Amino acid sequence: MIYSFINQKGGVGKTTSCVNTSAFLASKGYKVLIIDLDSQANASNALGIHVNHNTVYELLIGKADVLRDNVIRDTDIASLKIIPSCTSLAGAEIELCSVEKGRELILKQALEAIKDDFDYIMIDCPPSLGLLTVNALSASDALMIPLQCEYLSMLGLSQLMYTLRQVQKYLNPNIRIEGIILTMYDKRSNLTLSVRREIEEYFKDKVFKTTIPRNVRLAEAPSFGLPIVKYDMKSSGAKAYNALVEEFIARSKSAS
Repeated sequence: MIYSFINQKGGVGKTTSCVNTSAFLASKGYKVLIIDLDSQANASNALGIHVNHNTVYELLIGKADVLRDNVIRDTDIASLKIIPSCTSLAGAEIELCSVEKGRELILKQALEAIKDDFDYIMIDCPPSLGLLTVNALSASDALMIPLQCEYLSMLGLSQLMYTLRQVQKYLNPNIRIEGIILTMYDKRSNLTLSVRREIEEYFKDKVFKTTIPRNVRLAEAPSFGLPIVKYDMKSSGAKAYNALVEEFIARSKSAS
């Protein structure tokens, strides 16, 4: 199964959720591949991967093969792999625009040869709804939407829903929303509780019951190139992502 972690608003915990969900899945024995589709390479850096060749950029523009070249890299967790990103990916949108046919399906086609090698493929999308994100949506079975409990984050969902409907109509009719992850959650805040009520009213059971709190250890972990499962398992952030993954596993099994 291929999942895209997506939200065009930055700073909502998208990469944190992608990396730590993937790391906890891998720690439980699942074979997981992260695809870092953001030119900021935050997912790569959060796992201590710093490269500038044979990345997702070369894969998308046809200069690297997912099987022949060293595109898939190891991490500190044995069953967690990553196709890293680099700053060159920032120019990929322009380069892909010159492709006359099938430019929205390049990532999907590139993953055909390896998708059965993993239990889960997790795509960390860029904070925009451009051609890279459309490639991710075209390749994915479902979406994971991290959402900060603020009104501006909630307002951006309407544009994401429009893009999703367009992708369903023209490129990938079977893609669905797997779940909404409420991040930076403060149960003492009236605003947080109000936003949660509105999101649950609209998305109903698509909203994960597990919420992710603000946590210093979660914020520190990427600077050490470690997911929270390796950095501090006793932190509230680690406990939250572990619970989220248990809920995710149960949900994905019931959907299959």
